Amino acid sequence: MLNLSSFMIGTHQPNEMAEFYKKVFDRPADMNEGGWHGWKVGTGFLGIGEHSEVHGKSKEPQRVMFNLETKEVKEEFERLKEVGATVIKEPYEMGGAWIATLADPDGNYFQLMTPWGE
Repeated sequence: MLNLSSFMIGTHQPNEMAEFYKKVFDRPADMNEGGWHGWKVGTGFLGIGEHSEVHGKSKEPQRVMFNLETKEVKEEFERLKEVGATVIKEPYEMGGAWIATLADPDGNYFQLMTPWGE
């Protein structure tokens, strides 16, 4: 059995991305070492760091997305717009769940979602 425990975002601008995710998670990184920044989020871990082969904005940002669960999709959506997230899709309902899609400074998409099973 596999367990997805972490997600890494490679970037050409690790400090700007770390500052953005500090605002997303409303707290400093739990790990800051050697140009890498990371947050324990729920049972997972999100790492941000410089990657030598990443330059500029994401060319296919919809290819891989991660979801952040919250019961307050609409409220968190508004807060994240205020801290600089780019709106990709306003909150919408699908099968009784709420979803919204945003992007970080590199253009990577992430979604806010109602927790599974609610």
